[in-house]
Amino acid sequence: MKAWGTVVVTLATLMVVTVDAKIYERCELAARLERAGLNGYKGYGVGDWLCMAHYESGFDTAFVDHNPDGSSEYGIFQLNSAWWCDNGITPTKNLCHMDCHDLLNRHILDDIRCAKQIVSSQNGLSAWTSWRLHCSGHDLSEWLKGCDMHVKIDPKIHP
Repeated sequence: MKAWGTVVVTLATLMVVTVDAKIYERCELAARLERAGLNGYKGYGVGDWLCMAHYESGFDTAFVDHNPDGSSEYGIFQLNSAWWCDNGITPTKNLCHMDCHDLLNRHILDDIRCAKQIVSSQNGLSAWTSWRLHCSGHDLSEWLKGCDMHVKIDPKIHP
């Protein structure tokens, strides 16, 4: 009976979150990321962030992916519940000190704060496999085409 109650509460929470979710348009997200200070943050331009977020979530704040190890990834940057947030289900380090469900709404400043913490580690954006596979070493200017903004990059990261 207790398990059924947990399922009902989880589903109710997800329904409420879904109402406040958003799939960003590329240029809209680019402007949001720039306002949040990600253009040039730790040497990565907004193009890096857009490319990574596209391959992680398709710019969908409500996207959740479940991993074989039992952890899940949440939100626009797909932050993992084993390390970065607490989903109340799987063991976590919760290094960003937040509830994973807070990553599933249109308000992405908390997602950005956590992503900045991750990028500040020695791995940078390489912490995201999708960035390594699809974005690293590529011309990312296409991601900003038509967005009225310029790429700020570190030549050491993008030779």
